[in-house]
Amino acid sequence: MPTLEDLVDRERLRGFLTDRLGPADQFGVERHDQGLSNETLFVTWGERDLVLRRPPPGDTAETAHDVLREYEVLDALQDSPVPVPETITASDDESIVGCPFYLMRRLDGDVLRFSEPDRFETPASRRVLGERLVDTLAAIHSIDYDTVGLGGFGRPERFTERQVERWTGQFEWAFQETTAERAVPTIETVGEWLAANVPEEQAHTLVHGDYKLDNVLFAPGQPPELAGVLDWEMSTLGDPLCDLGWLLFFWLEDGTDSSALMQTMGPTFLGAEGYASRADLVDRYEQQTGITVENLSFYRVLAVYKMAALGEMFFARYLMGHSDSSFYAMMEDGVPVLANQALAIAEGDRPL
Repeated sequence: MPTLEDLVDRERLRGFLTDRLGPADQFGVERHDQGLSNETLFVTWGERDLVLRRPPPGDTAETAHDVLREYEVLDALQDSPVPVPETITASDDESIVGCPFYLMRRLDGDVLRFSEPDRFETPASRRVLGERLVDTLAAIHSIDYDTVGLGGFGRPERFTERQVERWTGQFEWAFQETTAERAVPTIETVGEWLAANVPEEQAHTLVHGDYKLDNVLFAPGQPPELAGVLDWEMSTLGDPLCDLGWLLFFWLEDGTDSSALMQTMGPTFLGAEGYASRADLVDRYEQQTGITVENLSFYRVLAVYKMAALGEMFFARYLMGHSDSSFYAMMEDGVPVLANQALAIAEGDRPL
């Protein structure tokens, strides 16, 4: 795991903040250690509580960890119906922290990763929480991306085909390092199935690319109110059902997601009374967007394939010595588990 000193030069950052935001009598930096991709640092500057986002140290696959792209979409959504943190500033000057980075205002509230706040422990609150999560995804997919200045943010035509190609390419990048340790032959079968089953008709919207419960923040208080959507590094213009498939993959229903691997990757409390089922989430999404969800098995398989590709890249970084994360190391066995899960969905053995 990188140290704080690996991630930021405090004095150069102090100088940058002074130039951009003016002097402050209080300055502090600490590393948030829960993320698995881009690095998140909490920065105190006078009375301001900020978040600094930067790529991880070490070699990464091409196009991964583009924090300035993340900043671009956050900045474009400032006055939209999609709740996002207030953007502060961004820089491509690598002399400050060693790479491009950006700053945003830190939001108050809770990210629900391994437990739910006490205030949400009622069936009514749990029902509202699921509704807010789906309704916010619908808001993302309803954005007029040309109007907010994101018309050139991606190439929505053939987006889903390119997703299959992209994640296959990420496997190829990682396999250069990992195949000496073990092979994952099932992945090739899954990739071939995806390439042969890409839906012919696809809607074109803004997509988040990593939309799930622990990438949003709920405001303090009751009832549940979604205060901010986080982690936009994979956002683009494309097929909204890719976001829905990803959300469903991480929505772990009681009794249906018992593998040790899945229990480390998603909330384990979603079987409690009041929480929506995956089918409920799909129904709500259709109601809020007017989009008919077709070819759902494809999007579910694609989500598992994407997670497996990320896992293989995590394992590659672990083998390269760029991370000592136990989760990254777990991907040696975890990626084959995910490959089998994807194949089971493709073959109809894991219904929604």
